[in-house]
Amino acid sequence: MIRKRSSAAAHPAGSEAKRRAPKDPPRTGRRTKADAKAPHRSAQRPAPALPGRGAPAPGSERARVAAIRRTLRRLYPQVRTALAFASPYQLLVATVLSAQCTDERVNRVTPGFFARFPDAATLARGPRADIEEIIRPTGFFRMKAKSLQETAAGLAERHQGRVPADLDALVALPGIGRKTANVILGNAFGIPGITVDTHVRRVSLRLALTREDHPEKIEIDLMRQVPRREWSDFSLRLIEHGRRICVARKPRCPACALLPHCPAGAALTGNGAVRR
Repeated sequence: MIRKRSSAAAHPAGSEAKRRAPKDPPRTGRRTKADAKAPHRSAQRPAPALPGRGAPAPGSERARVAAIRRTLRRLYPQVRTALAFASPYQLLVATVLSAQCTDERVNRVTPGFFARFPDAATLARGPRADIEEIIRPTGFFRMKAKSLQETAAGLAERHQGRVPADLDALVALPGIGRKTANVILGNAFGIPGITVDTHVRRVSLRLALTREDHPEKIEIDLMRQVPRREWSDFSLRLIEHGRRICVARKPRCPACALLPHCPAGAALTGNGAVRR
């Protein structure tokens, strides 16, 4: 005799729970007591955007950036470029040579270079092979030699061999980008500018001063948050901090004075919330 399976055996436990689950109450258009406790969707505030990405920075974010600026000023009160130079022309050459090369090595090369090519006119007419041989220790020497000669020719043709103290005029020269132009303006002419090199990019991202990756967009974000008079020094302080503390592979977060204001450092060390 074949026994008939019970209804409990015919349906798995999950199915039984599903069948017994209460249905949502029908919508009547009136708010229930539970609805009254929950905030209305239109009243919920969106998360604040980082500066430079739409909404302006709230007061707490401005206070955090101000604390970062104060701390950097305390850590590095006197800052200047590590490149040795005696004129805007020399700084231009040294900055071009510093690409993918340490400042220390550039400073060892430039005295001999300037003895051989003391001005833009001499450099523009100089034998390419001689230029390449002198700057070989800085790396990418063929590309740099070509760039330097083209820049020198542009200076000789357009500016009587002088380096212009103007951003637009500088970036119009062959081989000169915004980074090099801002280094020259800030250090040779005292004209404020944000310089975005590999250190500034890395430290700015870790400090959440930007979400951007392109140097020009990072520059714009920093310009919006830092007073104009501090642009050049702020860049140099970020560079110094990136060299000493916020290094690329193993940042020294426990020893960093900016840790209370750094989201990346808080995440790496498990230090909790960032001060706002």
